Amino acid sequence: MKYRIEQDLIGFKEIPLDAFYGIHTARAAENFSVSRQRVHPELIKAMAVVKQAAAEANISLGLLDPTLGSAIFQAAAEVAEGKFADHFIVDALQGGAGTSTNMNVNEVIANRAIEILGGSKGDYTLVHPVNHVNMSQSTNDVYPTALRIAAIRLLVHLSQSCANLQGALQAKEAEFAGVLKVGRTEMQDAVPITLGQEFSAWAEAIARDRWRLYKVEERLRQVNLGGTAVGTGLNAERKYIYSVIERLRALTGLGLARNENMIDGTQNADVFVEVSGLVKANAASLAKIAGDLRLLSSGPRAGLGEIRLPDLQAGSSIMPGKVNPVLPEMITQVAYQAMAQDLAITLAVQAGQLELNAFLPLVAANLLPAMETLSKSMNLLAERCIKGIQAVPEKCLDHLHNGVGIITVISPHVGYDVASELAKNALKTGRPVRDVILEAGLFTENELDDLLRPEEVTRPGIAGRRKKRNLS
Repeated sequence: MKYRIEQDLIGFKEIPLDAFYGIHTARAAENFSVSRQRVHPELIKAMAVVKQAAAEANISLGLLDPTLGSAIFQAAAEVAEGKFADHFIVDALQGGAGTSTNMNVNEVIANRAIEILGGSKGDYTLVHPVNHVNMSQSTNDVYPTALRIAAIRLLVHLSQSCANLQGALQAKEAEFAGVLKVGRTEMQDAVPITLGQEFSAWAEAIARDRWRLYKVEERLRQVNLGGTAVGTGLNAERKYIYSVIERLRALTGLGLARNENMIDGTQNADVFVEVSGLVKANAASLAKIAGDLRLLSSGPRAGLGEIRLPDLQAGSSIMPGKVNPVLPEMITQVAYQAMAQDLAITLAVQAGQLELNAFLPLVAANLLPAMETLSKSMNLLAERCIKGIQAVPEKCLDHLHNGVGIITVISPHVGYDVASELAKNALKTGRPVRDVILEAGLFTENELDDLLRPEEVTRPGIAGRRKKRNLS
């Protein structure tokens, strides 16, 4: 392999000749070789867009040569499109409040701009990573701004994934509206419910997640770009501060605005705890739904078996014919991971000190993957699981008629004590509750059927009030 020699304040270092990164990136890659987790691609793309906006603003103010600035803009645009991904080699878990990521972006853009201008990589007399690409900027305003942009972009996908899942659940709500079954509270028999109503509750939970995630975007739109090192704007022209936000808004298509107190925007990262908390809430909803799906589909013969999940893959290397609820299991693990990531984000945000939070890389390394993974997993759950679910009405009715929950339906008609005796008799003898009720002579078969109609037992009021017999 051929190398070029680059120099920094520490000394000299060999850099692969074809590498777009430079000496600062190479040192960071050595210092932080810990997790094998690269900086999230959306953060890199967002930082590149920030560099585009800065280049345009600096050109417009006469601070940056137009030819040189245009090359930087073009190079940054290519990075923003996802090019040169292999040259962003710094570990996601890094010291320095994101400086290594910022320098990695600066060096890749500088070397690509040098190429565009006809020079050789590493010739920073043409385009300098700091003097030119990082002009009027600091890591401390670039990194938080880019993290907000990346989070907004992923929020859009996450919200849409919620919408997809909500739609799939609502379709099943309509499909299973007439499937009567026993409800369960604390894992014990409860009053009747329809399978469609169970799906409706899941759909509502996801709808709330979707709304909360949609609204929290507003808090991410306030950026501190132009505040430079501590939010005071030192080394950034006043006109630049206003211009760069306008250009960033135009490049991203997002409703970004300058933080009115950029010192606050540089010091405090509580908005990411807020966003993460809502991501965690979404994860909690998904874990609950996944657990319910596993319970309702358990068996298929020795469990509840009230629904059938799509068969996706063989479930065992030793038990022929076994099929597992693999997508609900995957969702559960993704949800648990997002909850754990929320804790890491919370700890990182509260650990900020004075004018800067040095632990924003930990926030980025947990928040962005959590959002992306939840989004992808919800799409898979909707498409490969929810849409293919089938009801097992006969099993639902069997459980309903054998469960003691239907005793509650007749309780207003016969009294609590009589109903309790009927339940006790059914449990003691192991006979179906329906048979015990009929044997007591309190209702005819037709009357009991009328009482147990889905529209009677799954809405407010006393089922079959007008069907009550004169039992005196």
